[in-house]
Amino acid sequence: MENETIKSPAGLNLDEKHLIKELKLGREKAFRVLVDRYQRRLLKVSYGIVLEEEESLEIVQDVFVTVYRQIGSFRGDSRLFTWLVKITINLSLNWKRRWKRRFRWSHSSFEAHDAPPVRASENRIETPETLYRERELEADIMAAVETLPEKARVVFVLNTLEELSYGEIAQALDIKIGTVKSRLFQARKLLTAVLAQEG
Repeated sequence: MENETIKSPAGLNLDEKHLIKELKLGREKAFRVLVDRYQRRLLKVSYGIVLEEEESLEIVQDVFVTVYRQIGSFRGDSRLFTWLVKITINLSLNWKRRWKRRFRWSHSSFEAHDAPPVRASENRIETPETLYRERELEADIMAAVETLPEKARVVFVLNTLEELSYGEIAQALDIKIGTVKSRLFQARKLLTAVLAQEG
């Protein structure tokens, strides 16, 4: 009988340890929870590398197929999301190597199409104009992120957008923490320069 502790599609009542256990048992609901919980975040990670929306979607689908096949080998040495990020990075880089000659640099950002609504602060009246300006700023920032060198861009996406720690990023990318800090510093410096020119 299927475990009924998974009470909602969003998996709000399922902690990571229990989710991993259910995944290893092959529970269909657990995989639906996994996709619902992490798909959007992994799309951002993949897009940060390949800069292609459609390819990112396909890559993340491949990530979940890989997880389905390899979850039994996951030992829990890192957070589940860190493991997912590592798989996503590897598949994204593999795609870039395979399709390097055909790689296109004209693309559109996930954030520009599907950014969440801006939250109103307690001391601010939210109007269509302020929403437009903030959405426009967000689009400018994402466009600037796309101009970063790949290594700096990936670290920036993982740290700033996905809020991974330096240690988690180092683990996912197989680099030293000092290298993570250096690439993040480079990314922020370049972004500041790009945004200053646009302003």
